[in-house]
Amino acid sequence: MDSLTTKVEKNIPTNNKRTCANPCCFFCTMEEPNSSLRRAGVASFFKEMPLQDDQQHVLALSGLWNIAMTQPDDPLFPALGIFNCMSSLISKGVNNRDWLLRDQNIYIPYYAAHVIGSYTMNKVEFAEKAVKSGVIPPLMELLRGKISWVEQRVAVRALGHLASYDRTFDAVAVYEEEVVKLAMQLASTCLEVVYVNFVAVKDRKKRLKYHSDLLTRGVGGLEFENQKAEEWACQLQCWSLYLLNCFACKERSLDLICNKQEFLMDLCNMWGGLVNHNSPAGVGLIRILCYSKPGRKNIAECKQVIENLCNLSRSSDDWQYMGIDCLLFLLKDPDTRYKVIETAALFLIDLVELNSLLDRPKNLGEAITRALLLDYKLTEQKFKNKKVHKALEETWELKVERRKREKMMMMSEEKVEEMRVLVGLIKQEAKHLFWLGEIEEAAMKYTEALGVCPSRPKNERMVLYSNRAQCHLLLREPDAAISDATRALCLSNPPNSHCKSLWRRSQAYDMKGLARESLMDCIMFINGCIRSETTSKRVKIPYYAARMISKHMNALWVFGSARSKILSSPVNNVQESSGENKSGIEEQRYYDMIRTMMEKKNLISGLSTIIEENVPLKGESRRELEKARRKKAVVARSM
Repeated sequence: MDSLTTKVEKNIPTNNKRTCANPCCFFCTMEEPNSSLRRAGVASFFKEMPLQDDQQHVLALSGLWNIAMTQPDDPLFPALGIFNCMSSLISKGVNNRDWLLRDQNIYIPYYAAHVIGSYTMNKVEFAEKAVKSGVIPPLMELLRGKISWVEQRVAVRALGHLASYDRTFDAVAVYEEEVVKLAMQLASTCLEVVYVNFVAVKDRKKRLKYHSDLLTRGVGGLEFENQKAEEWACQLQCWSLYLLNCFACKERSLDLICNKQEFLMDLCNMWGGLVNHNSPAGVGLIRILCYSKPGRKNIAECKQVIENLCNLSRSSDDWQYMGIDCLLFLLKDPDTRYKVIETAALFLIDLVELNSLLDRPKNLGEAITRALLLDYKLTEQKFKNKKVHKALEETWELKVERRKREKMMMMSEEKVEEMRVLVGLIKQEAKHLFWLGEIEEAAMKYTEALGVCPSRPKNERMVLYSNRAQCHLLLREPDAAISDATRALCLSNPPNSHCKSLWRRSQAYDMKGLARESLMDCIMFINGCIRSETTSKRVKIPYYAARMISKHMNALWVFGSARSKILSSPVNNVQESSGENKSGIEEQRYYDMIRTMMEKKNLISGLSTIIEENVPLKGESRRELEKARRKKAVVARSM
């Protein structure tokens, strides 16, 4: 209790201390030295607060918000009736418009819902008290959009916490159909709503002042407001998906979630990304749906979702393992296996030598191999697609037949060394052909070397795959380049750590127009560059990588699709800033985002600054840009 008193005192303005004439003042009550009187005073304050109309209530709620955020597990305020108080204040704000718009009362429903969400975040006992106090009906009013998207954000957060506990789930499930529909709608439309109603309003005077105040706490200018709006919009989307997860994992309302193919396709574009990278967003819900038979059935019938999962499985995204998991669930189910294998096999074959990912079990490649080769002889007769035939045959040869041969041969060290020398000679021939410009012949030589190279150690095969990927890049064969670069990255230790392969795959994904996958590989490539320069205090990011980052950050901006939709509409009231100023702001945002992403991934330590190499100026011609790109000789230094 004493720690709470200290915490609240920090929120008391100096001129309010000891001079307050209000006998029911929350801050004066918290200064009471007698703990019994203090508890009684706080309980009385919670009862009286919804019945009074006092301008000091916003200040008190701000203090309660701060306490709930920093000490969400403290039982004092939940025991004294804070949930009844917050519930009544939200109801008052929703039902009494005149009161809501008076003084600073517009802030109260937001703070009240946030306090409920914070106290129910960790403790099921607090969640039960909140439900008994009747918090769900007023939270539902906020979720319905009775005030604005800002209140919807904290309402869906609180409802998600309540739905996550078995003991309080049923109370939320009373509104199941409505909750699920509202959460789906919010997840699909919130980015556009926030963009149109806030970010696209360039004149700060025309923005709702209380939105700006809540976003920035009165600190920063227009750009900072936009950054916080971007963060909050992503949180609103991710918390809406989390609420849907609570129903989906209990196999509830699957018909509502899955039967709309449009929503399943929307999930593919819901990406926590760099702003909210701790959330799996859309793929997290897709994975939950894949746990159930009805979910797998609907996912398997959506071609766009399968393609998205396949691309994710061959990326360096943090959620790569979720994409792999989903595909394995679908392949192991007899009812969905033959609907997805013709697409999935062409991607998963590149991952059969993957050892592990993050905290996933080792020998993940073995699990992929078993899923692909399940009923292999029967599967062989079911497909008309020759590429699928070839992919499965290659997997069988690599993981079964070749392993048998090497085991039977039990090669001596001399024999292994002899084969390595042969591989080295073929590799030198391939390099010679490459420098002569005979790219196709060089690729064939790398293929020959791979056929001779022993399975272990893996490093030599990693280099061969990576170099062949470079040949495919120069031949404008992005699919083959992605395949070989992925195989090289699976053989690297740890996986996805071979810098040259990351950059090559990033370029290949860029050729195919897959911005997200290209961006993640490029970021990992930059991280690799930083790790290799640990002795330097000033790390230089290669200019060609910085250009790639800038290009894709623009394409993947959280509000990018919303902005495109608004700009392409016949009636366009969105005010765009001048081109030069906009370009400068966005460029700064790109680099700020790169730094933030790397810091959050804990891949930078002890670095004072990061300095990009000079990017060619806007006025240079395309020929000069191409000349600068060639001068860097990315290709030459990689072989």
